Amino acid sequence: MGSSGFVSWCISISLLLALMSAQAGYARKITHRQDMEESSMAGHNMDPSVNIYFKINDLKIGKTIPVYLHSKNLSASPHLLSREEAKSIPFSSKKLPQLLDFFSFSKDSTQAKAMEYTLKQCELEPIKGETGFCATSLESMLDFARSVFGLDSGLKVLTTTFLKKPSVFLQNYTVLNMPKQISASRMVACHTLPYPYAVFYCHSQKSENRLFQVSLGGENGDRVEASAVCHMDTSQWDIDHVSFRVLKIKPRSSPVCHFFPPDNLVWVPLPA
Repeated sequence: MGSSGFVSWCISISLLLALMSAQAGYARKITHRQDMEESSMAGHNMDPSVNIYFKINDLKIGKTIPVYLHSKNLSASPHLLSREEAKSIPFSSKKLPQLLDFFSFSKDSTQAKAMEYTLKQCELEPIKGETGFCATSLESMLDFARSVFGLDSGLKVLTTTFLKKPSVFLQNYTVLNMPKQISASRMVACHTLPYPYAVFYCHSQKSENRLFQVSLGGENGDRVEASAVCHMDTSQWDIDHVSFRVLKIKPRSSPVCHFFPPDNLVWVPLPA
């Protein structure tokens, strides 16, 4: 795809290259709909990757929070297709048999189950007050962001960045500096989904959300510049949402915050 069409969106060449190699991974969507997998956790042993949630009053210097941040090899991961390529391949659970044949996966394979999961997630109706879309190309992702912010809006993208490659995925991180709140009337969060090529579930909520950039220091000496969001209204969330169990709070009663994994993207409009 030509890069000239994206100059006005204030995206650097390095980020474009990262986007084109961004992986769809096997990461879970960090939304109120993610419990499809996490609710099946056996006994009381939670998947360590759910350690991304925290309370809004944890955002203070010196606070220590257990956080799971997975560092992945983006160069070896599925890449974003161009709009033309994406449109040439069906993206529907009804077409799953044909898609499995196209990608040469058996119907009982792990890849087939992951594809079915992603297609069904992308076909779910968003909850009240939310707009959602599965982006299969960078162009479609930008189109969705513009539909939320306005066609003439400039865009800025935020991510979670490792300043030093982590030695372990789950460790205690300490908030090093006063978290910086990002001033934005709306935000679009894009989460990776498992698929043969990169697919992002992008969504925006009308309810109040507070976006932050947080400097974290790991107990093993790791350093992270993390993007995080606090959802101030959880009244519409599933009462079994995993965050309520992780934070040990009454469902739908309090704000819930979470860090964005490094392969997620957060779009905000540039000031007019």
